[in-house]
Amino acid sequence: MNNATILYVVDIKTSDEAIRHAADCARDAGQYLRCLLHASPPMLPFNATSAMAYGGVPIADHWPQDVARIQDRLRERVREIEMLFGETGVSGEVTPMFCTLSDIKQQMVTCTRSADLVVLAENLRKTPEVFVECVHAGLFASPVGLLINAMGGEPADHVFLAWDDGDAASSAVHKGMPLLKASHKITIGCFDPILGESRAVTDPGADIAAWLTRHGCTVTLAHYPSGGVEIGMCILGKAGELGADLIFMGAYGHSRVRQAVFGGTTRTLLEQTGRPVFLGH
Repeated sequence: MNNATILYVVDIKTSDEAIRHAADCARDAGQYLRCLLHASPPMLPFNATSAMAYGGVPIADHWPQDVARIQDRLRERVREIEMLFGETGVSGEVTPMFCTLSDIKQQMVTCTRSADLVVLAENLRKTPEVFVECVHAGLFASPVGLLINAMGGEPADHVFLAWDDGDAASSAVHKGMPLLKASHKITIGCFDPILGESRAVTDPGADIAAWLTRHGCTVTLAHYPSGGVEIGMCILGKAGELGADLIFMGAYGHSRVRQAVFGGTTRTLLEQTGRPVFLGH
């Protein structure tokens, strides 16, 4: 993905080591690294969530100081990351994002409009509500794909593409085509394929395999029985068995009120940390 723009979502606790690694990968791949740096304001004290009888809202004296302290730390972290960028020689920028959980989605989506790939820092998992919101924004509200457990500049030698002839899987392939073309081998895996009389369903995955081959990819198509095992675990198991270093799959989910809800297979792949996964929707 030479000349690509990577949107790397981090927070003020993301380590220098992780950011330096991201910068080195982007520099070596000839990419532009846009670091989206998140910090959350402190929650309002409990007694500030309801108004008093005559319209006043009591706020604890320390709350404005807490806000100012986090903002100061955010500005300091911006300067530190910019210095890291200078040391590594990567082309990039740091964009601060001081917002509540409910505003993360809109700010991320705005940034993805001028990016090629979203990558989430691993330490975001330590704040699950932030991680889930970033995943949901990157998958279901942005025009690009999402990469977890890896950096966009790291080439994948062997990609395992979980294929089900659905729109989400097709979207993942289209959004991640540069990563697929940069790999040396692609295994397309179809689990419990539905076979029929027409050519279109007699050999599931054949059309996408032929299309990728025309793009110069080396492709192997295989059908696997799940044996009643959850498909997400099947994907992880088969990718490990084949020695694949990147999993490609379509993501499924929806937003119920303000809660991000993922499909079972998508959730399985998101929760694991052992294998890099590219997701598209």
